[in-house]
Amino acid sequence: MNFNQFNLDSRLQAGIKRVGYSMPTPIQIQTIPTALEGRDLIGTAQTGTGKTAAFVLPILHTLLSGPRNRSRALIVTPTRELAEQIHQTIRVLSVGTNLRSATIYGGVGSAPQIQALCKGVEIIVACPGRLLDLVAQGNANLSNIEILVLDEADRMFDMGFLPDVRRIIKAVPARRQTMLFSATFPREVEQLANQSLKQPKRIAVGLSRPARTVSHALYPVAQHLKRSLLLALLKQTDTDSVLIFTRTKHRASRLQKQIKDAGYNVTSLHSDRTQGQRQAALNGFKNGQYQIMVATDIAARGLDVDSISHVINFDMPDTADAYIHRIGRTGRAERSGDAFTLVTPDDNDMIRTLEKIMGHKLERQTIKGFDYTAAAPPPVSGRRPRGADDRPASSPRKPKLSLTSSPRETGHRPLRRQHAKAGNKLHKRY
Repeated sequence: MNFNQFNLDSRLQAGIKRVGYSMPTPIQIQTIPTALEGRDLIGTAQTGTGKTAAFVLPILHTLLSGPRNRSRALIVTPTRELAEQIHQTIRVLSVGTNLRSATIYGGVGSAPQIQALCKGVEIIVACPGRLLDLVAQGNANLSNIEILVLDEADRMFDMGFLPDVRRIIKAVPARRQTMLFSATFPREVEQLANQSLKQPKRIAVGLSRPARTVSHALYPVAQHLKRSLLLALLKQTDTDSVLIFTRTKHRASRLQKQIKDAGYNVTSLHSDRTQGQRQAALNGFKNGQYQIMVATDIAARGLDVDSISHVINFDMPDTADAYIHRIGRTGRAERSGDAFTLVTPDDNDMIRTLEKIMGHKLERQTIKGFDYTAAAPPPVSGRRPRGADDRPASSPRKPKLSLTSSPRETGHRPLRRQHAKAGNKLHKRY
């Protein structure tokens, strides 16, 4: 199948060719015809499967007929980064059509956003909080919205945005087309879908397992040796484009400094950075200025950098879904990638969950020559040792269980190089 078979407006062909699309992905094959019919839909797919184009192309096709200079489509998304990436996709696919879009999110001044809305845009890509602020001020008009997209609905629930999303739904016309995309469906998201969509078609592609193009390896290590092991791992890894995930923004900042001191070009992405700093970090990572980016889960969804060859989980994420989204940053668009996770005995429950999802044991590896027996340094002035995790000392710990299989010591296999071209409110810990 090719894109001509969708019978999209011929004016969209220039954008499709510019992006380099040839054959549609499974989510596009199922979503685009349904969306073109004007039906409500619920879509679920792995990251990196072309989901954004699956709803952007039908939106553009619809908007090419009808009035201009009014906001007729609204895409609501949880983070600034994802809003910008959707906006860029719209800009490329709409080349030559004169359709315009604007991004609306907090963390930056509102004046340019208000100015863009006053000039007239057909598509608004927004994070919930800032959008509601502009609506309340009379600077954003949602009365002409014909198409509403709720992207990453489960992520918006995780970040506490569902009350704002419900207010947005009440602010748009009841007669509209609604498309909701969510990787998982907790009860609250199911309720939102039932209340907001009319007889939606459900489309599901690759729901529960990580992308088959990603290889996984676990590196068991004591908590106090994690940073040393990470640096040893980086020495034998192709570090042209490595994304490292941490549990907290404070740890991301500290880890960035230590990696920089080791001689790498490294940046970070977390909610303590300004929007300008975050955009500079993303741009620098995409264009190769930085070899490594250290990030919290703010980058686990929507980060679209095809050249990422390795994802390293410095901290095991809290859920299997978060793991799948993190490692989905590599192995994109059928390219191969590697996912390494540093694990302690406290992570055994999550390891078993991941192995159950994937249907096989995850490979354990060790780094040849690394001293796994080094003792933790003594506390200084009553403080915990450097490298201890960030939980309060009084936090309960799970009993230390042995890993389900012993690590295999290997010289690290040659790692693949990739040759591709290179929100508002966030949970406190991100």
